[in-house]
Amino acid sequence: MMPSLPIAYEEIINFFAAGPSPQHIINFQPSATVQDRVADLIFQEKTTGLSNNEKSELDHYLLLEHILRLTKARAYDHLPDAPNSNVAAEDNLTES
Repeated sequence: MMPSLPIAYEEIINFFAAGPSPQHIINFQPSATVQDRVADLIFQEKTTGLSNNEKSELDHYLLLEHILRLTKARAYDHLPDAPNSNVAAEDNLTES
């Protein structure tokens, strides 16, 4: 049996399992539930501090956010009208 994953992981896994287009990747936003949880953890970290488990949870969210930012930046290269797009390059080859 697979251990329970935080909701943010579940959202991202399900999103990528569906085979999103580059534009869908760029438009992806975590749910309000995840955004609220991260905001709560950050507020708590600045005010009362976090337990070790909460610190680990926040670290995971921040790592996921970093990975998503990198993925979104890369997705721009795969848009059909991007200057360095693989799709644009393939179109140019077929037009010749």
